[in-house]
Amino acid sequence: MGIKIELGRRYRFAASHRLHTDRLSEEENARIFGKCANPYGHGHNYVLEISVSGEIDPATGMIANLADLDSFVQREVIEVFDCRSLNEDVAAFRKTVPTTENLCIEIFERLKGFPKGKLERVRVQETTNNSFEYAGK
Repeated sequence: MGIKIELGRRYRFAASHRLHTDRLSEEENARIFGKCANPYGHGHNYVLEISVSGEIDPATGMIANLADLDSFVQREVIEVFDCRSLNEDVAAFRKTVPTTENLCIEIFERLKGFPKGKLERVRVQETTNNSFEYAGK
């Protein structure tokens, strides 16, 4: 077995969301989610960091070609989330509150099938003060 190493890569996308659930009354939503329950939603410039591990290919000296990783992330995440309303445009969030915790899980599930390495974790930074990380079950 060769050396295992992790590759970290950062991506950006902008999306809006409203934190709200039909399981709660409007008053409970307002109390729990505060200004994030605004009926018109609000947006964030998200920063996505992913870590992929694998063995170094002796021929290329790389875990994975960055162009392959970038096109995979572009197709599975950026095209789906960028400049979208998570509540309205992303099927996964039609019945699930689009918190950044849930966004982390959804992104992980979308990226774990990357064929050139093992997805170790995803980290989503929502604001300069809030970030969330998920490493699978």
